[in-house]
Parts: sequence; C-alpha cells; structure tokens
Amino acid sequence: MSQFGYDLAVAMRVYPKPSASRPSVFAEDKFKLVEFCFRSFKESLGGLRVKLWVLLNQCPSEYEAMFRRLWPAEDLVFKYYPGVPPGTTIHEQSRTLMEQTDAELVYFAEDDYFYLPGQLQLAIDFFRANPDADFISPYEHPDNYTLDLHALPQERRSFSGKEWRTSVSTTHTFMTRRSILVESRRLFLTFNNRTNHDLAMWMALTKKRVFNPVKFLAWLPTHKFWSASIALAWYFFWRQILFGRRYKLWMPHTALATHMVATLEAPDVNWREEFQKRLPN
Repeated sequence: MSQFGYDLAVAMRVYPKPSASRPSVFAEDKFKLVEFCFRSFKESLGGLRVKLWVLLNQCPSEYEAMFRRLWPAEDLVFKYYPGVPPGTTIHEQSRTLMEQTDAELVYFAEDDYFYLPGQLQLAIDFFRANPDADFISPYEHPDNYTLDLHALPQERRSFSGKEWRTSVSTTHTFMTRRSILVESRRLFLTFNNRTNHDLAMWMALTKKRVFNPVKFLAWLPTHKFWSASIALAWYFFWRQILFGRRYKLWMPHTALATHMVATLEAPDVNWREEFQKRLPN
C-alpha cells in the first residue's frame, strides 16, 4: 500500500449508449459490455488497493447497482451527470483525480476497455521502477506499426517480460501521476474532445510532431486529421508546447488491455480466446 492509503485512484466515465465504433462483443447491449469490461478491469488489479470514482452520464439505475455489486462500498464514489456532453465528464474526470489525495498514481478509464488478469499491476511496477515515466497506456495501438504518424525513434525498455516503448499518442485511457496532473492543470482542464481531440493533447504533452512544418504540409492532402491536430495543439496548448516540459508516454508490448473496437484490438494477443474465457455461460 502506498503512503497515500491507496495504490491507485481511478475515475471511470460511463455512458449508456453504444459508441459509433462497433465493439468486439455485446455490440447491441452497452450494459452487458460495460459489465463485461468492468469485471475484467477488476481482475486486472490483482492485490492493488484502488479507490474508484464512477462518473455516470445519464445512466439507468442498473449501472449503479452493478458497480455497487462488484466493488467494495468503502472504496467507491459515484458522480451523476444528467446527459452532458462527453467533454464535461472528461473535465470532471481530470478534476476528480487532481483533487483527490488518496493515491499518487491515477488512472483515467473509459467503459469499453477489456483487461487481462493481473496486468495493471505491471503498470504500477513500471512507474515505481522508472521515475522518468510520466504516462502509461495499457492499450498498444495496432497503427503504431503502420502509420507515418508513429514513424519516429522510440525509447525502449525491457521490464517484467514486456518491451515498453514511447509513443506519440493514445486514447483517453491512461495512467499517470497526480503530481503531473497538477503541474499540467491548465492543459487537462482545457481539453475538450469535441474541439481539440486526444491526438492534439498528446502531441502537446509529448512534443512530438508539433515542431515539424514539413510533415504538417505533407499530411494536409491525405491526412487532414493529423495536420489539424498539430494546429489544434498549438491553438489550445501553446503554453505547454513552448514552456512545459516534454513528457514520456509509454506502451507495453504485449498490451495489458485492448479497446473494444472490432479490428482495432492490440496486436499479438488472441483476444477472441481471452473474451471467450470470460463470457458468461
């Protein structure tokens, strides 16, 4: 147990409507998907002591009942939102994890990630063994191996049987230190996924691609989202780019978890087999 009382503080955003991306299982039933993923999240923690905040965005009562059934009441806090835009709960997620004092390590969680048993302990161990680790994504994106966006030199470290690599960006599911959130408070409370997207935020934090006007121009005809993300990073997060320090985002191979989007599962894990092991009979 950490000196803060908990090993990890988690804020999980939950929304009852299916996303535009078709999940690998329970594509037509968001409640079953959330429960399936949450059970895997719980199994991934091993013996960690975790304080959990659940941010319910217009969720029916069955969602709260499910979390109460699966998580100890003394380690569980609910926050309720009556159908707000996603950016609102992202801000509240950041604010919650900054203001809590239960744990130094914090985790931004979304409701559609599937985790392998006992694996999040490895992320905690990596942080404790590597003081220069700033962010960890449990999900390794398959496009890291195929897209020009990620064709950059990477730092690599072997740890706990996995190869950990630095990356340009990830989604909004990640682990970091509370102290980093506090020192980057302006950025995290400015972030809004309707106007500036995850990629722009991560470009500002990692300072990758934002100083390359050649790539900005080269990507305009065919990869407008990447070029737009560079522009948005400068527009919204110029203080971080110019005056903040460069942060390192790490991903493990093989992944600790996967985003539940069919065809975009993390590479080199038989996810279908893992899903089948945990699907209810």
